Amino acid sequence: MKEPANINTTTVQPTPTATVYGMPAYADRAAAVGEVHARPHLLLQAPRGILQLSFMTEGDQARDQMAMSELSHRFGVAEPDHATPLHGVTWDEGDLHCEKHTEFSTYLWCASLDSKTGEPCGENPFKHGFVPPGPVVSGIRLRLLPWMPETEEADRFDPASLCYSLVENGSAAILTDFRQDEDGLTQILILARDLTPARAGALAQRLLEIETYRTLALLSLPLTRSMTSELRRMESRLAAITDEMCTSLVERRDSDVLLSELTGLAAELEAGVAANLYRFGASRAYYEIVEERLAALSEVAVSGYSTWADFLQRRIAPAMRTCQSVKERQAKLSDKLTRAIALLRSWIDVELERQNRDLLASMNNRAKLQLRLQQTVEGLSVAAISYYVVSLLGYLLKGIPIVHDSVAPVMAVLVPAVMLTIWWIVRRIRHAHSDTAAEEKSS
Repeated sequence: MKEPANINTTTVQPTPTATVYGMPAYADRAAAVGEVHARPHLLLQAPRGILQLSFMTEGDQARDQMAMSELSHRFGVAEPDHATPLHGVTWDEGDLHCEKHTEFSTYLWCASLDSKTGEPCGENPFKHGFVPPGPVVSGIRLRLLPWMPETEEADRFDPASLCYSLVENGSAAILTDFRQDEDGLTQILILARDLTPARAGALAQRLLEIETYRTLALLSLPLTRSMTSELRRMESRLAAITDEMCTSLVERRDSDVLLSELTGLAAELEAGVAANLYRFGASRAYYEIVEERLAALSEVAVSGYSTWADFLQRRIAPAMRTCQSVKERQAKLSDKLTRAIALLRSWIDVELERQNRDLLASMNNRAKLQLRLQQTVEGLSVAAISYYVVSLLGYLLKGIPIVHDSVAPVMAVLVPAVMLTIWWIVRRIRHAHSDTAAEEKSS
């Protein structure tokens, strides 16, 4: 039976159509319909070897374009369409596929296995001057072999962490120890019996995704360890500040200092949360993908060995719970800081209100003193004005010949009359100003 060549399905893209059944199609329909075909799996026939490397590119597509262009020129083939998320190049001895993701890209080399050495045939595209688009985050060497007694190589794996299970209704077995070899690659072995090329390709892709995404999911674990010490320091400082608020008579100046420290802690915490928000969210999403792929395997345990799901569940789940606990500690610490700041602000507001009350009381006392002084001045001003008015009237009467001799008695009579008149006028003026002020206040 002739071994079928590997079909490079990554070059086949859905053709967008402007109409559906003779009617205009929605603008984004082609992208939505084509998404299910955007990342097809390979068609594999045993024996086959796969070498996949994942590079952290931070979404910079120019790096992938440069790497794929260099490979195309080296093997003398046409460059792929760099705009598609999955593209590749094919030559006589194998093919290489580049799949772009949000923060990383995977490069998968697939070739036939040498029957003598067990290594992929042909030129290794990752050698001879290959320029990686970024640092390697995951490396996998997968072999697809026919299931025969001589191909069961369980002894090549570490027995302490060997995972060995049956999949595809017993038509295939999958083996790995999740350890890295001398090249830093994780070894995976698929033993296939009566597997179609499509099912073999789907199984291989699922296993590659499990190893890649479980590595990416654990990238946040070192971050949580450094954040734990920072959170412990912030929690200790918050406890010291709240204890100082409870056990000492804090003055206004001290309250301002404490408020500045609290807001500084809150700003530092929020900066850390913002900086690590993507990493924690991505780790959670990657872990969910791992769980989905493990569930899709539908493994049947082999006596004496762990399944992939059991092994990874024991190792990854505690790490993910650690990441989740750090996120929860961040959220709780943020709430505590918010409450402490609100409490201290209330404390400062109460102190300011007390000071404003004392200031208003002082101003009220000064206003009363000014009113008394004004009333005293009004009394003196009545006497002074009356004196000047009586004096003027006296000069006026002295100038009249008829009453010249009776000026003194007339002046004596005018004094009380003038004083009462001036007092009444001043009183009317004061009442008029009071009424105007009352109207303005009520309006």
